[in-house]
Amino acid sequence: MPELPEVETLRRGLEPLVLGRRIEALICRVPRLRQPLDPAWNAGVAGQEILALSRRAKYLLFQLERGTLLLHLGMTGILRLLAAAVEPQKHDHIDLRLDQNQVLRFNDSRRFGLLLYVETNPFDHPLLKKLGPEPLDFQLSCDYLFALTRRHRAAIKNVIMNQHCLVGVGNIYASEALFAAGIDPRRPAELLTKSEAVHLLGQIQKILQRAIEAGGTTLKDFRHSDGKPGYFGQQLQVYGRRGKKCRRCGQDIQQVVLGQRSTYFCRQCQT
Repeated sequence: MPELPEVETLRRGLEPLVLGRRIEALICRVPRLRQPLDPAWNAGVAGQEILALSRRAKYLLFQLERGTLLLHLGMTGILRLLAAAVEPQKHDHIDLRLDQNQVLRFNDSRRFGLLLYVETNPFDHPLLKKLGPEPLDFQLSCDYLFALTRRHRAAIKNVIMNQHCLVGVGNIYASEALFAAGIDPRRPAELLTKSEAVHLLGQIQKILQRAIEAGGTTLKDFRHSDGKPGYFGQQLQVYGRRGKKCRRCGQDIQQVVLGQRSTYFCRQCQT
């Protein structure tokens, strides 16, 4: 599933291509993705200009003159800017037809993606309202993460992946940040010291920023708006490396399941 770095990379790539563009039509070829698609949205968005493109957690927000298009890529979603004359292919479920004879086309083979047209404040929508803070927000303090760990007995990996606690730290980057911080992902969050919490937040921020700079991590279906893969996968220290040697100490990388997610770590380097 595309995580925060992939979505942020996509946002940065799309932003200069869509800002100031006018929407001519919203074309939905399927009755529903994760939630039903309302044909009436076409009348609502047609004729509006795209004023801004932002991100909240793993959601893309297309700010229009009178509302916001809220998009989630799901597990396999791909957005591409194409000439309007290009024939839609299988799984090309949505077209945002723009001026200059172009379309922003959404392809989603598993149909776990989501598109909503919100006419009120999008941050009051139930999908966004209860989300935790952004890990890359400069106002996020180390005290926040430490205080958060005091309230949770669950494994620290599950806590930092909880979208109500901290958004956008998906499975790949949680495993990598915990390795960089030297913290066993299974350790109860409440047992972290303040210095460990401070170090962990710093590593989360550093790893996410590095992943954004590298263009994200390619796993199976994910591609950016230009069709190119992400390359952070070449830098992974533990994720997906079960049985391979730890690059730091030489011990075998372990795999367990936490919160129904595969979790990778080094018993020697993470305590």
